[in-house]
Amino acid sequence: MTARPYVLLSCAMSLDGRIDDCSPQRLVLSSQADLDRVDEVRAGCDAILVGARTLRRDNPGLAVRSERRRAERTAAGRPATPLRAVLTSGGRLDPDARFFLDGAEKVVYRFAGAASRPATESGPGAGAGAGTGTGSPAPAVPPDLSAVATVVDLEAPPLEHLLDDLSRRGTRRLLVEGGTTVHTAFLTAGLVDELHLVIAPFFVGEAAAPMFVGPGSFPFDTAHRLRLVDVRQLDGVVLLRYLTPSVT
Repeated sequence: MTARPYVLLSCAMSLDGRIDDCSPQRLVLSSQADLDRVDEVRAGCDAILVGARTLRRDNPGLAVRSERRRAERTAAGRPATPLRAVLTSGGRLDPDARFFLDGAEKVVYRFAGAASRPATESGPGAGAGAGTGTGSPAPAVPPDLSAVATVVDLEAPPLEHLLDDLSRRGTRRLLVEGGTTVHTAFLTAGLVDELHLVIAPFFVGEAAAPMFVGPGSFPFDTAHRLRLVDVRQLDGVVLLRYLTPSVT
């Protein structure tokens, strides 16, 4: 097992903790100044991870947008945009989504039935981090998906396997960008080192709107509090930056 990457979780939310509303359009929660900050954070990471629901609903590109930051990464011998990763239960993803469209390295992590099957991999770069178990075979990877991304089937515990696989691909710093299920999984597993929360100055007020996290047993309680290390106003929003108790 390799040393796991440093995990930074970033999320923008409304005053009532919602990360989107129920309309078909994506809800904009960040200011322009905050979007530039996120771009800077992305440029400092080796990989960016989202969940399948976020990919389907928001269709994010997850690219470093600033030409200067892209050039600085290239000059340092790094790809212009970090590796992109998506966590999904089945791999039913649109290969024409923006996530898959440019030359950045892409990895699809599947976790359905992970406890009973070996880690297998297909697509570009197959072989890195694949397991050798003898469980039931994983469902076939759709050919159109394996043509645009590396697909990794996760062993249990899946998040630890995901982080180990990313580490083997050279990831030292991972940015997690959503959504609710992924946030909850990483936080309840105690796998987040740094948390960036941006608060927008309005309420969503819809009971069905997705929240920052769902119910769970979080290791960060009244006896193990996060440490607030930065508060910053970015136009009309506020950034709260926390470190978890394990980070000194």
